[in-house]
Amino acid sequence: MAGDLLKKAREYEIKKEQEIKEEVRPHFHLTPRVGWMNDPNGFSFYNGEYHLFYQYHPYDTNWGPMHWGHAVSSDLVNWSHLPAAMAPEGAFDNKGCFSGSSLTLDDGQQYIIYTGVYTLAKEDGNAVEHQMQCVAIGNGLDYTKYELNPVIGPSLLPKGGSVSDFRDPHISKDADGFKVVVANRAADGFGSALVYNSPDGFTWHFDHELIHNNGKFGTMWECPCYIDIDDKKVLIVSAMEMKAEGYEFHNGGNVICFIGNEDENRHLVPENVHTIDYGIDFYAPQAIKTPDGRTVMIAWMQSWDDASYRNGLSWFGQMTLPRELSVKNGRLYQRPAREIDSLRHDKISFEDVVINKDNLTLDGINGRVTDIDITLKKTDNCSFFTMGFGGNPGKNAILSFDPQSSVLTLDRSSVGSGEGAVHKRSCKLENCNDDLKLRIILDTFSIEVFANEGEKVMSMTFYTDPEIDNITFSSDGIIADIVKYDLK
Repeated sequence: MAGDLLKKAREYEIKKEQEIKEEVRPHFHLTPRVGWMNDPNGFSFYNGEYHLFYQYHPYDTNWGPMHWGHAVSSDLVNWSHLPAAMAPEGAFDNKGCFSGSSLTLDDGQQYIIYTGVYTLAKEDGNAVEHQMQCVAIGNGLDYTKYELNPVIGPSLLPKGGSVSDFRDPHISKDADGFKVVVANRAADGFGSALVYNSPDGFTWHFDHELIHNNGKFGTMWECPCYIDIDDKKVLIVSAMEMKAEGYEFHNGGNVICFIGNEDENRHLVPENVHTIDYGIDFYAPQAIKTPDGRTVMIAWMQSWDDASYRNGLSWFGQMTLPRELSVKNGRLYQRPAREIDSLRHDKISFEDVVINKDNLTLDGINGRVTDIDITLKKTDNCSFFTMGFGGNPGKNAILSFDPQSSVLTLDRSSVGSGEGAVHKRSCKLENCNDDLKLRIILDTFSIEVFANEGEKVMSMTFYTDPEIDNITFSSDGIIADIVKYDLK
């Protein structure tokens, strides 16, 4: 039940959320009730609703002692906030309730497994941070931490495993019982994904290492998500301190997926490894199976590379659109969840528009909460296409495409996002000999671009006056079909 710190957080968020005007929030991207939000947690379907918890510091728009925020939705696009679910007040999580996952027990209760963080003094007087896996049980509103936490403690780490980098359990259940995949820093200093099994969700044992980094994909891994998609095993990890590699990986934190199958020793053997989102703001995704059998993923639409930038609002951080996942040609494809389509209204379309000047505007093609389908009909003598939004020409965010190199770029350099922040990222598209199809979804302070039916995706936040809603097009002769919907 709620302890003093949780009661304090619940009272605070009720009071402070009344001071936040709804017009300064996105319309259908989840933001924190108040304060700070990062990683999605416990994404699940329980008692007829989607539940999404999140890393939460209600008292500030900066990262702080981690609570769990809580929201529910019947349709993945309209979210309602519930009271904070957990606060850092247990013996094994008093330094933070870090990320975790959730499912429904046979008795109908909601089960949460998460990383509790605490410090332990050494004989020399220095303190060592411990990250251990803990359990809480609840009814969709209130949660009680298991009295025998942690359920996966130091004694269950493989030899050389770090007690300070051991986090973010992702749980699943089948006929053989429960399984979690947990990220850990191995003895060689690199990340690995460890598998633990349990008959009941409370008594756990170490089973095997699913996959080891071996220094190729950054250093430590975070937020593993292991799921079956189209007869393939897919492991998603947020990899820290990666080195740039062409257009595929960039310096710093990347979210990557390993797509393949398990061998006879239950080790994941990747057939392909690639970035999931090629934009600027995307981290720590979680995916679930919906009741109708789809695989749907949501991520934190932010990155640690620019998380120091404050937007001047009373909240910080938002989630991506829910995205339907599939595996095609060895790649992970992403499309906006079909529930987004129900928000579309007031269709405006143009066919075979010749864009042969700078900052072209089209009647009705504007807005900050819009869904736009664009087909670019490439011509051999065209060298560029750009789309500006969220500001006046010269002070707007830009989506650009180079038909000669097939490179797609998001750029917010002219609208500002804080000194030292990342302002620009690009990706190279495949199979661009024919028309290029883009689906572009804007929601007040963000853009998500789905290229070639979800072959590659780019996400970016930008904070300009939401009243500035003009959209411009520039090119040296490209021909485009443009269909725009308002979203509500």
